[in-house]
Amino acid sequence: MSPQHPTAARAQVLLDLLELVVAVRPRERAIVGIDGPDGVGKSTLTAELLALAPVVASREVLGVSVDGFHHPRDVRYAHGRDAASYYEHAFDYEALRRHVLEPFRAGREIVPAVHDVATDDRVFPDPVEPSGDAVLLVEGVFLQRPELQQEFDEVLLVTADPEVTVPRGNARFGRPAAEDDPDHPANARYVGAQRRYAFELRTHGQVWPTWILDNTDLSRPQLVSVDIEEELELPLCRRKPLP
Repeated sequence: MSPQHPTAARAQVLLDLLELVVAVRPRERAIVGIDGPDGVGKSTLTAELLALAPVVASREVLGVSVDGFHHPRDVRYAHGRDAASYYEHAFDYEALRRHVLEPFRAGREIVPAVHDVATDDRVFPDPVEPSGDAVLLVEGVFLQRPELQQEFDEVLLVTADPEVTVPRGNARFGRPAAEDDPDHPANARYVGAQRRYAFELRTHGQVWPTWILDNTDLSRPQLVSVDIEEELELPLCRRKPLP
């Protein structure tokens, strides 16, 4: 299944999500975070929404990935390659604010990326000038952490268990199936960082997402409700399909 050819069930969920997204802060610019662990399908989901928006949405919908705001490799790995170094040093949130979030709020053009994580080079894409009532989708990991909690008007959490997301992510990067166990040492940096993230949200005050998408079954994702009385583990909710 590709972003251009979703199943009928997935296409209906995309339409439902897009309806929710374009209702945020009508007649002015809005920022929606798309949060979730590595391998859960955030990038594909964002691409699907962006492809669908010009056909059915009443507003311009743009997208930016936090992946375009990685620190250079020497900064990311200066403190090691463990989960703590990934959580604390992987992303340049000040650059994200300076080039995207602040100018978008101020009605100015944005720069959608500053760094290519694959080549470890700076990039200089053309600035983008959103319309006056555009919706900006910002997708990435750790979007509800304290440094970013005030940046989004609404947040969509895309969720699936690590037993699903780790093999999915490994397949995308051609890693061996022998490493598909979330507790395999090869996954310690990324799975451990997600566990750290969940722990910090529980410990320092949970910011609840506006919407949750259970993306376990890519062909039949489900919008689910949040049960705030349940103790949090990843995924950050009890899964209850919406009626």
